[in-house]
Amino acid sequence: MPQSAYAPGPRERTVRDTQGNVLQVPADWSLLPPGDAGLTRRVKAAGKYLAVQEKKGRRMFSRGVWAPTATIRKIKSELDAERSTDAYAKKQQAAAARRDKQQAEYVEDFFGAVVAFLDFHPDYAGLSNRLAKAVTTHATPVGSGTVARTQRIPIERRAESAVIAWMRHQTTAYDTMTIPRVKGKRREVRRMLAQRSKEVLHQYRVGREISRSCPLRAALSAQSVR
Repeated sequence: MPQSAYAPGPRERTVRDTQGNVLQVPADWSLLPPGDAGLTRRVKAAGKYLAVQEKKGRRMFSRGVWAPTATIRKIKSELDAERSTDAYAKKQQAAAARRDKQQAEYVEDFFGAVVAFLDFHPDYAGLSNRLAKAVTTHATPVGSGTVARTQRIPIERRAESAVIAWMRHQTTAYDTMTIPRVKGKRREVRRMLAQRSKEVLHQYRVGREISRSCPLRAALSAQSVR
């Protein structure tokens, strides 16, 4: 069988290929659930397999890998033995420390990129830092799935998109809006709200006197008392 991604089939032990054909999984194969990346990589490298993925909205989720049962058992046994050694434990600890360091550095860099994008007047430096911290805290956790975690665009654009997204959810009624299920309508609403957010940010950049009822101030105040 070809080694590519398949969709779940209509019945147990079936998959659907890109042409819509339903294929029966061999009787001596088992489904390796997602969750253990190391085991999955080794099973894929060992020979034939069927990777199952399912699209939910715009995201693709792994539903596991079908592969010969004997292959999965053999590789799992070898991997379990390897993972029980002191050398493996030390390797994992070093890797975790390295990831933590990289994450801390990224959070710091992202916070700086947000502050640079905001570019508030000195009179609003305190509010700028509070907003940058709120956006960074929301956007940077590993696995958050936010635009801050993508590597496809420069960090400056990630910072801008994260600020606009945060303001859309915290300073507008977007989350409670009833948006017609018409193609392009949600994108249109998001563009409109993004423009409003940019107008609010502009007021802070030029240093104008801003009402205490400003939605941005209100959102930050609400967060500070939680």
